[in-house]
Amino acid sequence: MIGAVLGRVAAVGAACVAYGFYEARHFLVRRQRVPILPPGSAPLRLLHVSDIHVMARQAYKTEFISALAGLEPDLVVTTGDNWSEQASLEPLMRAWGRLRDVPGVYVMGSNDYEAPTFRPPMAYLIRSTEGRADRNEPLPVEQLKAAYSERGWVDVDSGRTLITVRGITFEFRGTDDAHLGRDDYALVAGPPSAEADVSIGVTHAPYLRVLNAMTADGVELILAGHTHGGQVCVPYYGALVTNCDLDTIRAKGLSTHAHDGHTSWLHVSAGMGSSPFATYRFACPPEVTVLTLTASDSNG
Repeated sequence: MIGAVLGRVAAVGAACVAYGFYEARHFLVRRQRVPILPPGSAPLRLLHVSDIHVMARQAYKTEFISALAGLEPDLVVTTGDNWSEQASLEPLMRAWGRLRDVPGVYVMGSNDYEAPTFRPPMAYLIRSTEGRADRNEPLPVEQLKAAYSERGWVDVDSGRTLITVRGITFEFRGTDDAHLGRDDYALVAGPPSAEADVSIGVTHAPYLRVLNAMTADGVELILAGHTHGGQVCVPYYGALVTNCDLDTIRAKGLSTHAHDGHTSWLHVSAGMGSSPFATYRFACPPEVTVLTLTASDSNG
């Protein structure tokens, strides 16, 4: 009797493990509406991509990215952790294809600076890796940045830029990766530019210090990644961890963030990938998101 029960438990466990590897290869396109454009504005589509963690051999990722051009976004934002090895740079840029001609901005994540090494796949369930003393092999991050900037995407790590799309002027401000302590919000602090119709903040890891500062400054929408949506979630419950100090309820998707009397929209991408040493997701499919930006006086 006990043996039969244990056998069934083992079978269920094996099925869950097998499904987790399957889920990690099957991407979703999420869609959300965010009412932040000036009254009377026509909708714009912003494609938010994060945490690709691509290896050169992972054709299933680059094929998905190639297909994203069919979404015809007006803006593209990538919030870091793009690659896991230098050899993936060429196939990644090739996969972006004509999306690189769409106005876009980017910031870097921790794994854009250093290659991953093996750690127990579930170690992040036990503790955050923020500020860890051990460091991995450096990656040539300046090559990645140069490739992204080559056709016009703007690096907003510790910077601001203005981009006008269909008559709407967006101000983007960003921070370098907070997970490695590289963020210095003072470099971009202050109210939005008087020239901007909409202010958007971009960061890799959604640490509260960054979210609070952006919100207090009047940024209307904040985009982040890093959490993988929890990566291994409990069905009908959600994420167990975020690998930062953001609460698990907001580990992925669209929510709001309030601080110092101000409120911003917050979108945390569950991301496309995972460490190449833990290519496993459960109850948290890999994804990208199309954010349809609408007029602030719209019902959507």
